[in-house]
Amino acid sequence: MIINQNKKLVVSASPHIQNRESTGSMIYIVILFLLPACIFGLISFGFHAAMIVFMSIVSSVSAEAVCQLIMRRPVTIYDGSALLTGLLIGMIMPPTVPLYIPILSSIFAIAIVKQAFGGLGQNWANPAIAGRVFAVLSWPEKMQTWLPPFSSDGFTAATPLSAVQSALLDGGNYGCDGSVQLLDTLSSDVLRSQVDYVRMFFGFKGGCIGEISVFLLLLAALFLLHRRIINIEIPLSFLGSAALMAWIFEGTRFGGSLFTGDPLFHLLSGGMILAAFFMATDVVTTPLTVKGRIIFGVGCGVITMLSRIWGNYAEGVGFAILFMNMLTPAIDLYVRNYPVGWHKKRKKLNEN
Repeated sequence: MIINQNKKLVVSASPHIQNRESTGSMIYIVILFLLPACIFGLISFGFHAAMIVFMSIVSSVSAEAVCQLIMRRPVTIYDGSALLTGLLIGMIMPPTVPLYIPILSSIFAIAIVKQAFGGLGQNWANPAIAGRVFAVLSWPEKMQTWLPPFSSDGFTAATPLSAVQSALLDGGNYGCDGSVQLLDTLSSDVLRSQVDYVRMFFGFKGGCIGEISVFLLLLAALFLLHRRIINIEIPLSFLGSAALMAWIFEGTRFGGSLFTGDPLFHLLSGGMILAAFFMATDVVTTPLTVKGRIIFGVGCGVITMLSRIWGNYAEGVGFAILFMNMLTPAIDLYVRNYPVGWHKKRKKLNEN
């Protein structure tokens, strides 16, 4: 065998397997696949919703450029990360909020959560989720005002989740033993008129701008899974644990017994599908290993349902993801992959 002596061996750090797709190209693919669900929301809720999304994007990109100029870093607004953050913040806003809420939420997400910690790849939490939680805590009443889709008269209506929550809190009859009795108003106004699974699946319900069409979001998620831009572990464990919690415990809210809940209602309402596939899967703020991602997803599902069933907030998805983002370093520390035979070698060294 003849060895070419002139050929040099290059030793470098991982990753050693190269991919033609850059971080920027993958971000733009995610944006492209999110556009149908976003456009459907804009058509459903009208011009003000379009302004919310537009101002969210402009504020995010502008905040990124300004922060990088102030910190004397290269301006990287063309990589699409700020654009994606602004798009997501706009999509998870109610269609009635004043424009200053998405503007301030986008600035907070980029300046405080992302750039203050070093920029892309260094943020401790998903910026869009952090922006949503910032808005909910700062303006709780304005973040709970909804419109029915394709409404031109400005009439506000509750989402399926908030309708159930309001019926339970406002009209609950408490017996002598403290138990909540199932109300006629709850069963007639909510369970019969609000819960139409076909309409909920295709997006004919109240909600945030980009979360109402589960059908379009799932189509986008399937494309991203096919392209291997996102992994299945977090969405599957997220949605599975949430469905299990709903089935076991939700019936107790209506004075029923365990194992009588409706998991399909919770999967189709609120922002669970959007969050599970497009925000909980952020590679920067989620664990590195498969086991870690499963733990992360289960934690998101459980915390979401704790908020929805027993908490004061009808949604709970944003708080769940934000909390699990903070636990990601601990999950990576205690759930790690070891080389084959590593434990045995360490044991021998300790014995010697």
